[in-house]
Amino acid sequence: MVETGLLEAVKQAVADSKPRKFSESVELAINLKDIDLSNPKNRLQEEVILPHGRGRTIRVAVFGSGELAVKAKDVADLVIQPQEIEDYAGDKKKMRKLAAQFDYALAEAPLMPTIGKRLGVVLGPRGKMPKPIPPGADPAPIIANLRNTVSVRSKDRRTFHAPIGTKEMPIEDLAENADLLLKRIIGKLERGRQNIESAYVKTTMGPAKRVI
Repeated sequence: MVETGLLEAVKQAVADSKPRKFSESVELAINLKDIDLSNPKNRLQEEVILPHGRGRTIRVAVFGSGELAVKAKDVADLVIQPQEIEDYAGDKKKMRKLAAQFDYALAEAPLMPTIGKRLGVVLGPRGKMPKPIPPGADPAPIIANLRNTVSVRSKDRRTFHAPIGTKEMPIEDLAENADLLLKRIIGKLERGRQNIESAYVKTTMGPAKRVI
């Protein structure tokens, strides 16, 4: 059950956002306190499957060959064969262009060391290193989950943002997405809610409404 305050904050954030010529995202803005983010172990890096999805197309790439490539052809947005990795590796411009073509990626487990070594310099900082997929696994359900996934990364900053959907989504769906995401974040903090200074919900260019 979503708290009334959170539901109202989402409703007001959407209502007070001016019409735009593009689809605005709706996001949570979190401000942390009493936590040493200079220590990497205290930083948040979570992936959360939102119950009502992202409200926009999430692109998934697959690095693989053989059976995996065949299975991925109809469900992934991009399939990259092992021999293509070297084509990208020698050209950072091509690597950046590749990284811009997907939000998440999967890869055959044996390819992970090569991808890390050859493409990690570009994919790593962008949070786009692929997740390993076991041999013989069906990529379809994994890709379906990734299309509803949001990445939460605080890095070394006390303030960070995480999308919960788009302005066109039903208010109740946005509120449930926000509720789940907020609970996951609180659950990962050492002192839970006490480590949160404040939390707001807002559209990309709209005013923020406080929820904590």
